[in-house]
Amino acid sequence: MISIFIVFPFYAGIILLIMNKLTDSLCVQKEIPEERQPKVFQTINILVTILLISSFVEILFTH
Repeated sequence: MISIFIVFPFYAGIILLIMNKLTDSLCVQKEIPEERQPKVFQTINILVTILLISSFVEILFTH
């Protein structure tokens, strides 16, 4: 049980880093203007964080 509190945040951080790298590639490929890019990053990061938190809660309550 304690390993969930150690391992999950580590993997969540890795997932957020990968998603930010993919978002950067999307912005370059779609030629999104510089002034809109922070909004794109913010939206994607919030949505991914919501998914990670809901996954953590589901794992927490199923064990």
